[in-house]
Amino acid sequence: MHTGDIGYIDKDGYLKITDRLKDVINSGGEWISSLELEDVIGQHEAVSEVAVIGVPHEKWGERPLALVVLYEEFKGKVTEDDLKKHLKKYVDKGIITKYAIPDKIEFVDQIPKTTVGKINKKEIVKMIMRE
Repeated sequence: MHTGDIGYIDKDGYLKITDRLKDVINSGGEWISSLELEDVIGQHEAVSEVAVIGVPHEKWGERPLALVVLYEEFKGKVTEDDLKKHLKKYVDKGIITKYAIPDKIEFVDQIPKTTVGKINKKEIVKMIMRE
């Protein structure tokens, strides 16, 4: 059965789904999970919503780009560097790799959603490519 999901069997024999094949970012031959990045970025106290996509990169093929919606009380107070420092903690813990830290984090007012309220990554890609 081909579901389009990517995962692995852990040491206890459980299947852990890590991402959708279409949402994995291939950067320099290394696979970066957009869902994992969204999870760790979303753990910052200032982050209301986050979406991560792969964008074309001349040298690496793709690089992660994070779109972040901040809670109102943090707007103008949290910077891209603050979020990268937050991600560095997860690198130090071995949860994500150094190359998974996005080159760019953009602050946006909203993230496009599908009719059922899920993040619409297809629309985000279209939006980013138009810029």
